[in-house]
Amino acid sequence: MYVGAVVRFGLLTTAAINRAILGARAEGAPFEIVAVGSRDASKAEAYAQEHGIERAHGSYDDLLADDGVDAVYIALPNALHHEWTMRALAAGKHVLVEKPYTRIPEEVDQAWDEADRRGLVLEEAYMWRHSRQTQLILDLLPQVGEVRGVHATFTAMLTREDDPRWVPELGGGALLDVGCYCVSAARLLLGEPDRVHGEARIGRGRVDTQFAGTLRFGDVTATFQCGLRSSFSNTLEVIGTEGILRVPSPFVDPPGLVVVNGEEHRDDAGNHYRFELDDMCAAISGERGVLLGRAEMRGQAVVLDTLLRSAGI
Repeated sequence: MYVGAVVRFGLLTTAAINRAILGARAEGAPFEIVAVGSRDASKAEAYAQEHGIERAHGSYDDLLADDGVDAVYIALPNALHHEWTMRALAAGKHVLVEKPYTRIPEEVDQAWDEADRRGLVLEEAYMWRHSRQTQLILDLLPQVGEVRGVHATFTAMLTREDDPRWVPELGGGALLDVGCYCVSAARLLLGEPDRVHGEARIGRGRVDTQFAGTLRFGDVTATFQCGLRSSFSNTLEVIGTEGILRVPSPFVDPPGLVVVNGEEHRDDAGNHYRFELDDMCAAISGERGVLLGRAEMRGQAVVLDTLLRSAGI
């Protein structure tokens, strides 16, 4: 249906993360951003004017009713991802939805069943998985021999007091905001865990402000630390029988650098948000399936939910 055509995206919300998507626009891209929707019409108009977007809608439903929109990018708070994904699919739109899609595996099945039934594309937006640096990690991994352990960190200082990430009813908390990247990394390297355990510190807003997790993959254990009240840290380390692979910045603005046994390996970083959108467009045009398909999305939801339940959340 879209072979050889440019995919017309609409932004469902004016969330700050949209800037990364807008920054991926370029001449010759297989997509364009043609519309934005907000619950406030004046805010949508101002946003569209500021960012050179053709049309503004004063409600999310109006955006979904726009016949000039082929696909939507959903960056709502976590707890709203499933509802608006289902509404977008029902409106005949392809969906790129921010991570984490959900902690409920059954919601992943519902969304994929609906997308398959309608012949639509659905993808969860773990942008780091699309980076050239992530492929470099996989290419270099054999150099460490048999993997004995994995450790990841992702911490930051969230200073905005009215941020929805402090609201449990909106799916807030450290694990679902930043720790999900650590889980994604462990699963990418080791597969699906046999057993997981989580420990949380509950703080502001009654969400997990800090979270530590252990994931067991047979004889190999992966651990991670994440938090919303800590200094910034963004690392990945793989310990093997023949060496150690370290990634100084695996998730945020990956510079294309992987260090194996003290030796630096580099690749052109590129724009991982652009690669993510290219992947989505390729799936829409029928060239291939999305990088992060049903099994990946469902596996991620299973692990996140099990970690949260283990920590009593």
